[in-house]
Amino acid sequence: MQIWVDADACPGPIKEILFRAADRRAVQLTLVANHAMRVPKAPNVRLLQVEQGFDVADNFIADRVEEGDLVITADIPLAADVVANGGVALNPRGTLYDSENIRGHLARRNFMEELRSTGQITGGPAALGKTDLQSFANALDRYLTRATSG
Repeated sequence: MQIWVDADACPGPIKEILFRAADRRAVQLTLVANHAMRVPKAPNVRLLQVEQGFDVADNFIADRVEEGDLVITADIPLAADVVANGGVALNPRGTLYDSENIRGHLARRNFMEELRSTGQITGGPAALGKTDLQSFANALDRYLTRATSG
């Protein structure tokens, strides 16, 4: 099992939580981005830089995720691909996407996208707050406890 991170849009505080968790649990953490970024020098943390382009990092992750892997992403279509490939996705606000709930999340995302395209809704989600960070950390810990205790 490894953790993949859709790192281009992943907030810095979420990355910090992931770096600590990877160190504590000795889990492989792979950040995928289309630009360079700083990552700790650790044997189980790596950055894979992919080409620029629409969904290049997402496709890279979706093509390589394996059953039991965890993907950190706020991108619901990527989360749906991950689940279809046997993985699980976790967003930075602590919502876990799995085979039980991904269809509902994808339908809501598509509906909201439609409303935004017609101008009925503008703006995006609120800024990530302390409660979101705690929810993420708790969900990550629960998942890693289950995944590494077997």
